[in-house]
Amino acid sequence: LIFIMRLQEFVTVLVRDPRTQKEDSRHSYIDYEIFIHTNSMCFTRKTSCVRRRFREFVWLRQRLQSNAALIQLPELPSKTPFFNMNNPQHVNHRRQGLQEFLEKILQDALLLSDSRLHLFLQTQLSPEDMEACVSGQTKYSVADAIHKFASLNRRFPIEDEERKKGKNDVDSDSESSSSGLRPSDDSISCGCKASPASEES
Repeated sequence: LIFIMRLQEFVTVLVRDPRTQKEDSRHSYIDYEIFIHTNSMCFTRKTSCVRRRFREFVWLRQRLQSNAALIQLPELPSKTPFFNMNNPQHVNHRRQGLQEFLEKILQDALLLSDSRLHLFLQTQLSPEDMEACVSGQTKYSVADAIHKFASLNRRFPIEDEERKKGKNDVDSDSESSSSGLRPSDDSISCGCKASPASEES
């Protein structure tokens, strides 16, 4: 007898390690590490690790909602004027809310087909660059961007120099920070079709 076992697909997402980043002399913000581990055919890479700030989550939700108008997307944790980035309870409450948001998003097959979601989770591109990539305005494709990001974060001597160079540039980037990244696998398996780019509103 031959038993064929089909592995059930899973996606594990963790939002963790909130860090305060300095935007300029007067402004700071908190970003969060997003860790993905999956065997899903939808993902180009099976393990990835990026850092994103709250406003990027807001952008992602808006774009996903505009491309899937019939789906009621889960809410993000509310943006309150009383949020205090020096209050660990406030920060942890937001972190939990962001994780729950991503967990729900990743259970929806239609949303999983949106290229923006994959660029958000598996590259450090800014929202503007993600839009440009999805709209075909860049020399690189979505898959190219994800593979390039993976190769930059392998701990090989040549890439180490590029990574250090990139880390210095990050300090002036107000959209996102790629500090604290860990080495990632970039197993290739593209099973989900990316959604066509939508018109800018």
